[in-house]
Amino acid sequence: MHGFLRWLVVAACFWVAGCGLHVESSLTPDEQQTETDGVRAFLRNVAHDVSKDGPAAWRGHFADTPAFFMAVNGSLAFRDSRSASEGIQNVAKTFKSIALQWGDEIRVDPLTARFAVVATTYREVLTTAGGQTMMSNGFFTGVAEKENGQWQFRDVHWSVPTVLPAPAKSGGS
Repeated sequence: MHGFLRWLVVAACFWVAGCGLHVESSLTPDEQQTETDGVRAFLRNVAHDVSKDGPAAWRGHFADTPAFFMAVNGSLAFRDSRSASEGIQNVAKTFKSIALQWGDEIRVDPLTARFAVVATTYREVLTTAGGQTMMSNGFFTGVAEKENGQWQFRDVHWSVPTVLPAPAKSGGS
C-alpha cells in the first residue's frame, strides 16, 4: 500500500504543477509592459537609494506588514516587517555603506496589477564601519507589491553561490 500512496502523491504533485503552468495573467500585453516597466524603475530606485543612503534605505523599500519576510541562502533572516526593522538597524551599525548593482538581465513577471515576481543577479560592495570592504555576488528573487501606487518588496530571497563538496571516492581498489 505504501507504494501506491507514494505513487498517488507523486501523481498529485505532477497534476498540481501541470495546472500551475496553464495559469494566464489577467493583464493585457500593454498592462503587463506597464507593470514590468514600473517594477524595473522600482529596482533602479532601490539600488540608487541603498547605494546613496546605506543599509537604512532598505526599510523604505520593504513592505511594512506582518506578511513581509526575507530569506538568505535558504534560511529565514526576517520573519516579518518588525524583525526587518530591527535587523536593518543592526546592519546599519555594522556597514556604513553598500554599493548595490542589479544584473543586466532583470526578470519581471507581472502577475497582476498589484503583484510581480522579480529575479536578477546582484553585486554588492559593502563597507564596514571600520572601513573594510566586502563583496557579495549572487541571485535575488522577490515578490514586489504595489501599495498606494508605489512598488515595495513583500518577500525577498538573497542567495550566493556555494561550492558543493567533491563526491566521495568509492572504496573499491
